[in-house]
Amino acid sequence: MTIMHRYLLPLLILLAGSLAGCATTGRAPAGQATADPRTMTFAPLRFEVPKTERVRLSNGMVVHLLPDRELPVVSITAYVPTGSMYEPADKVGLAGLTGAIMRSGGTRELTPAALDAELEFMASAVEASVGSDVGNVSLSCLKRNLPRTLELFAQVMMNPAFREERVTLAKNRTIEALRRQNDDSKEIADREFQKALYPGHPLGRVPTIETVKAITRDDLVAFHRTFYRPENIIIAAAGDFEKKELVALLENAFAGWKPEETTVPALPPDPAKEVKPAVLLARKEVNQSAIRMGHLGIDKNNPDLYAIRVMDYILGGGFTSRLTTEVRSNQGLAYNVHAAFDVGRRYIGTFEAETETKSESTGKAIGLMRSIIAGMTKEPVSDQELNLAKDAIVNSFIFGFARTDAVANQRARLEYYGYPPGYLENYRDNIARVTKVDVLRVARKYLHPDGMVIVVVGDDKKFDRPLTEFGAVDEIKLENGTEKGGK
Repeated sequence: MTIMHRYLLPLLILLAGSLAGCATTGRAPAGQATADPRTMTFAPLRFEVPKTERVRLSNGMVVHLLPDRELPVVSITAYVPTGSMYEPADKVGLAGLTGAIMRSGGTRELTPAALDAELEFMASAVEASVGSDVGNVSLSCLKRNLPRTLELFAQVMMNPAFREERVTLAKNRTIEALRRQNDDSKEIADREFQKALYPGHPLGRVPTIETVKAITRDDLVAFHRTFYRPENIIIAAAGDFEKKELVALLENAFAGWKPEETTVPALPPDPAKEVKPAVLLARKEVNQSAIRMGHLGIDKNNPDLYAIRVMDYILGGGFTSRLTTEVRSNQGLAYNVHAAFDVGRRYIGTFEAETETKSESTGKAIGLMRSIIAGMTKEPVSDQELNLAKDAIVNSFIFGFARTDAVANQRARLEYYGYPPGYLENYRDNIARVTKVDVLRVARKYLHPDGMVIVVVGDDKKFDRPLTEFGAVDEIKLENGTEKGGK
């Protein structure tokens, strides 16, 4: 039985039982008053955040274990301290290629074809990837195939072959994708917005044909050897297993993989804390404009995190948000509009408001969105907005624990990113304590409607208003396959 079922099933049974007596006649029994659903009250649903068992293997790897016997399957994910933020500026794309070829290039023991065939025969999966601040290697399999699948998982993590032909194939595919990188307006807007907020920083870099061509197999081998080390890895394991048995399997699979004496490279320095407001236009002959606007935000250690979460929901977090109500429902300018702080885990994050609208309403949409954002800083939100936001956040909290693999991975991520003890346990109470005064205070402190970077991708000949109304316009020149990119 899943975690969600354990908490919701008893509640559903209780509700069904209470309604059963009235199901036949539709009336309350004689002599008993009819219940008014508008005045009915219920005791708060108690929910304790599930915990994992944390163990450390002999080589230093940390494992978060959470058994679940509902289905005969097992899932495991490893979190490796690496990422594209460690790439050299002249070889951007190295991290992503490393993650992809770790799996596609086979291992020292198995060719790519042999690895694929064995995993397919067992209906197992092993995947690898590297993002901006984490590397992942994962497996999923039937319980009976766990020992062998875990061996293959360990081979991919410890001994990827990086075969030259697979390196060439992956580079060619990446280069071809770069040649098509400007086909999608939304992808352009997202990319250029990120570059504008993190100028000169690894978080703002994107691969180019030039940087990908410069990457060699030796670079991939060195990148892997530098960061894939057992003492720095955290593993999340969930599914149908005995704890002692799985620990023994992990010890055996990673036997001989010892900690390194050399140190892992330090994190790159923090990005600039201030970004100048700007209006950036990427001209593209399309019927719809992609709009991104915002500025730098906060990191995970900010004490105002919970008030900002509530403000996010009211401003642009759901169908009842101010942006959705006005931009979509009342004005009909866009199908989708959203705004939120993307809280940084290693570095300061961003605040971003986004939408897509027809070319002829581009200026109106930008002005309206900026006005709504500014409105958050001028007066307190209503009681209804506050209560709806807090209830939505608190009530949706439980759905983050619907599956045991989600719970195990969440616990592993919290440790990986250094969240404080009790973060999950105290989250709902911290949200519930947020007041209208708090929301107004954080809006005034962290929202800067006159200091935003505005990125627009579209056909400015069709715009209803010139973008110069929002500031001096700098053009982003789009060249598919460009070797240097940028503005």
